[in-house]
Amino acid sequence: MAKVFKVTLKRSLIGCTQDQKDTVRCLGLRKRHQTVEVKDNPAQRGQILKVQHLIDVVVAR
Repeated sequence: MAKVFKVTLKRSLIGCTQDQKDTVRCLGLRKRHQTVEVKDNPAQRGQILKVQHLIDVVVAR
């Protein structure tokens, strides 16, 4: 079974670059304190690293 990350948006996107806003949206996050499950693959890991200061990540499985 593939690993899954639980990603939660902890900080506001106000003042972030448009590139960071787009990355958060591609992860499936729209509002603060929203949590989504993201499959573990290299592309998703790169997106998580790009906005790691805005989100909280927990390994679900």
